[in-house]
Amino acid sequence: MRATNGRRSGMDVIESLQGFVGENLSLLAPVDQAWQPTDFLPDLRSKDWVEQLAAFRQSAERLSDELLVVLVGNMVTEEALPNYTLPLSRIARDDTGTADEPWAKWLRGWTAEENRHGDLLNAYLRLTGRVNMRAVERTIHHLLKNGFNPRSKDDGYSGLIYAAFQERATRITHMNVGKLAAAQGDEKLSKICRRIAGDEARHETFYTRVVGEIMERDPEGGTLAYRAVLKGLIAMPGRLMGDGKDPDLYDHFATVTQRVGAYTVRDYAQIIEHLNQSWGVTHRSLTGQAARAQDYLCRQPERYEHAADGIAERINQAPPTPYTWIDGRTT
Repeated sequence: MRATNGRRSGMDVIESLQGFVGENLSLLAPVDQAWQPTDFLPDLRSKDWVEQLAAFRQSAERLSDELLVVLVGNMVTEEALPNYTLPLSRIARDDTGTADEPWAKWLRGWTAEENRHGDLLNAYLRLTGRVNMRAVERTIHHLLKNGFNPRSKDDGYSGLIYAAFQERATRITHMNVGKLAAAQGDEKLSKICRRIAGDEARHETFYTRVVGEIMERDPEGGTLAYRAVLKGLIAMPGRLMGDGKDPDLYDHFATVTQRVGAYTVRDYAQIIEHLNQSWGVTHRSLTGQAARAQDYLCRQPERYEHAADGIAERINQAPPTPYTWIDGRTT
């Protein structure tokens, strides 16, 4: 299928990247070298499992309710992995589920690595005894049932641009939660978050490289798609989470996330600045709509930086909210 203006369609360009994707499959860790969730949890088969579990739970007792809310929200988002694979599966075009093409191999490998993140955070929270796991499980159920709409065009490019943005955002969030956990005395959780962030860094590198190559092959189409994604305000993956009690659960979770410094408006601005630089947005010679899109993209980091203080002030003044995840306690 060809674009009506004579340019190749986005999916044509993406299909032409099979070789480029193949060259970057090394960003996936070999299974026999990859970490697994049990590497970070008490060994319940060990003779001293009771002591291991007691020490594990003692460390988690130091975590604040605020950090628990952020951690649960992050875990719920990770557990909704099936929602996020659907848009990318259209790119892979893996009709059999076992195709040998590089795009199909990447998507399956990426899914396998991402799957461990929710598994590990779920097991961590379950073993700590610090949260109401049934309420958490209901939230996961709701999010998977509600689905996910990235609010971007189904043109192939947008899904990859969105993935590059989200992988960086998720890496930043996990790293910051790890730092907060260490400051509160839970080195085990800090190590878990750092390891998950390490995966996200490799995934971010892949999607950033792929979009960079798209920008080289189709700078006009890539720039227009990037603008469309940002104009959609980067719909967060967990936006449709719910617990059956709080109709604004995601907004309240996001407020706490910003208040503790796990992910802020300044992080959002810095991600845009980073991607603009990585994809050479500022120095491309473009005309017409693409040039206007380029100008829009270059203005966004400063726009969000200017808004950051006002948003932070409003968030700090927001009233506390009860969470079913922590048995109705407010934060």
